[in-house]
Amino acid sequence: MGRERAGRKDRLLKQKRNDVYVRGSKFSESTLCTKCGAVFINGRWSWVEKSGDLDVAETHGGASLLCPACRRITDNCPAGVIELQGLFFEEHRVEILNLVSNLESQEKKMHPLERIISVTQAKKITTVTTTGIHLARRIGEALYHSYKGDYSFHYAEAEKSIRVFWQR
Repeated sequence: MGRERAGRKDRLLKQKRNDVYVRGSKFSESTLCTKCGAVFINGRWSWVEKSGDLDVAETHGGASLLCPACRRITDNCPAGVIELQGLFFEEHRVEILNLVSNLESQEKKMHPLERIISVTQAKKITTVTTTGIHLARRIGEALYHSYKGDYSFHYAEAEKSIRVFWQR
């Protein structure tokens, strides 16, 4: 008689993460984003420079649709939320927001899906929302390394999102 595996059969199973901004399959090669002009080439979204009078859509004969970042911006559904607050932040607001903007510019050059959606101010908290989790975490780390202060982050359970807190 074979030995059967003993164990509990009533355990809870984790559901598969369902993110509407992440496709189960890859985009077709040379897919063009109709809003920002990013092109899906070699398995990733990239910026393609226009050459002369030729349009990117003519150069790349793929499908046209919105990239995941443009869809997040249109739906106002951020993957990253950064909350900035504190007396030091209020005194150095322009300088700190310039740092955030410069980080976004650097990140966006290499990764078209990492962008800032909005910067909003409510009472004593300024909120920066991003289309990707990597940009949000990078901003939080840069603020901590540049200005110290209190820095923490939290990834949401079973979702691809991050919430970053920084204050000083």
